[in-house]
Amino acid sequence: MVVNFNRVEDLACNNGCSMKIQSDTEMAMPVPAMEIHKVQLPPERTTLQKLRHRLSEIFFPDDPLHRFKNQTCFMKLLLALQYLFPIFQWAPLYNLSLLRSDMISGLTIASLAIPQGISYAKLANLPPILGLYSSFVPPLIYSLLGSSRHLGVGPVSIASLVMGSMLTETISYTQDPILYLKMAFTATFFAGLFQSSLGILRLGFVIDFLSKATLVGFMAGAAIIVSLQQLKGLLGIVHFTNKMQITPVLISVFKQREEWSWQNLLLGFSFLLFLLTTRHISLRKPKLFWVSAAAPLTSVILSTIVVFFLRNKTHKIAIIGELPKGLNPPSSNMLYFNGPYLALALKTGLVTGILSLTEGIAVGRTFAALKNYQVDGNKEMMAIGLMNIAGSCSSCYVTSGSFSRSAVNFNAGAQTAVSNIIMASAVLVTLLFLMPLFYYTPNVVLGAIIITAVVGLIDYQAAYKLWKVDKLDFLACLCSFFGVLFISVPLGLGIAVGISVFKILLHVSRPNTLVLGNIPGTPIFHNLNQYREALRIPSFIILAVESPIYFANSTYLQERILRWVREEEERVKANNESTLKCIILDMTAVTAIDTSGIDTLCELRKVLDKRSLQLVLANPVGNVMEKLHQSNILDSFGLKGVYLTVGEAVADISSSWKAQP
Repeated sequence: MVVNFNRVEDLACNNGCSMKIQSDTEMAMPVPAMEIHKVQLPPERTTLQKLRHRLSEIFFPDDPLHRFKNQTCFMKLLLALQYLFPIFQWAPLYNLSLLRSDMISGLTIASLAIPQGISYAKLANLPPILGLYSSFVPPLIYSLLGSSRHLGVGPVSIASLVMGSMLTETISYTQDPILYLKMAFTATFFAGLFQSSLGILRLGFVIDFLSKATLVGFMAGAAIIVSLQQLKGLLGIVHFTNKMQITPVLISVFKQREEWSWQNLLLGFSFLLFLLTTRHISLRKPKLFWVSAAAPLTSVILSTIVVFFLRNKTHKIAIIGELPKGLNPPSSNMLYFNGPYLALALKTGLVTGILSLTEGIAVGRTFAALKNYQVDGNKEMMAIGLMNIAGSCSSCYVTSGSFSRSAVNFNAGAQTAVSNIIMASAVLVTLLFLMPLFYYTPNVVLGAIIITAVVGLIDYQAAYKLWKVDKLDFLACLCSFFGVLFISVPLGLGIAVGISVFKILLHVSRPNTLVLGNIPGTPIFHNLNQYREALRIPSFIILAVESPIYFANSTYLQERILRWVREEEERVKANNESTLKCIILDMTAVTAIDTSGIDTLCELRKVLDKRSLQLVLANPVGNVMEKLHQSNILDSFGLKGVYLTVGEAVADISSSWKAQP
């Protein structure tokens, strides 16, 4: 439908005036003219003020210094301590009731952290003891610096897998264990340095380039690779491939069939079934969270007892062997800052740092939202980064917030970060007194624990939701998934980041442009395709651009707008309607413009002017209007070239046409 503005037409406006659409048989009635508002420029500011405001919006969107306003020097010092060390916020209010809750949750996650720590160290091709070291020092550091009350800190599966796969491509632990350990500690140091730098420089938005869609695919692919790698232990295979792609792993599994051991199969799949069953019970009944939390340690104890009593008949079942007792030995002397493998350590640290940071912050925010408190992303980056730097000097490898441990911590009723201190204390007792008990622990059970932990990373429901909501997101998910499976884990991550960046570039370089129509009886103009009742305005085409106008999209927008004009002229001619005279560009959603965008508007006006078509701008926002004014482009548009609203533009231009003889 087309609104006939050749008669006395009008749109309801905010002050109550309206333009009535009259038929030929209606008597002309006096209608109050719509008030035309002048588009104002924003308040004038100096270049320094603009720069300061812009930098503040980029790096300090949360305004972290607002709490220091109008405070005494003592209070400012206290607030600074609380900001840097969140423990000073809750420690003065700590009581026995909170301690009881934290004690229960801390001991509960310790029962999960000990077997997981040993298992994840094996996943990174590191000595199992490093998994326990990494469950002792980092949680203590995080409890002082972290802002999450529920984050369970320690080794995580994906970072362990990535570190192991990246280092193993160049260095073999069996051939050169000292060099491998040096690379692991140095990569952990660089990971921590990168993470803490992002927090200190407030560059946390960098990790946002890993979109949820690509992470869903990446995590699922990595979980499958991790699970397939555990077939080595579950089947008792000795000669297994070091490659991480699905094809060579499966080839290696079936090529070494003669090495399959029925003892490993029976023991491994029995405990895997037990662990998966307990996980299912806890998922179905969250109150029974302790069932799955205690299952890994129970599996370790039971399997160790079985292997101990049958040690003369189970020679084919590989065991952990002797683990050294005592606290973490210092490892600062093993940091590797000069030599041919420095680039490898740097690259591994960067990749594992990004992954562990993304997981840690996502997990912390998830549980903070459930308890209605906020987690400061930049403080989390500093906390996770500093604990990894400290860990690299105390025989730890990359750690972060684990979803499985955090879920158990949350369900167990943790109230503060003291639960991490309790967990670290339990690990300390284990390191000092209980290490000989793990001598006969079979590796096959560690593989079953790892499979149970990572199977939850395969989120098929999220993938299905991506398919329903956004096919492009689903494609990104698939690309990162298959990239991990068939190429490699690091390259799969690179593909995930690349797809995320490509999607951003696609949205920026190819923004939406819409044709708007009037909603009858209102001053509102909206998308004709979305609102079927919206009416076209004769002799006008109203276009909306839904993005900033930058050098990256200015050429596309010019071509697309000219195409809209051509299609409108063809439609008008085919339907024998009023000739197109004016193009109104609704700039409500144009939040920014650069010099290329300004040149595009100028060029577009000239092209349309040669075709006797008028270009009008509606509702340019403050900074866009300021740049248009400074570039003097508004002079070429004239008095009737810029309007506050689309409705005012239509009413004023229509009335000027009627006034012409």
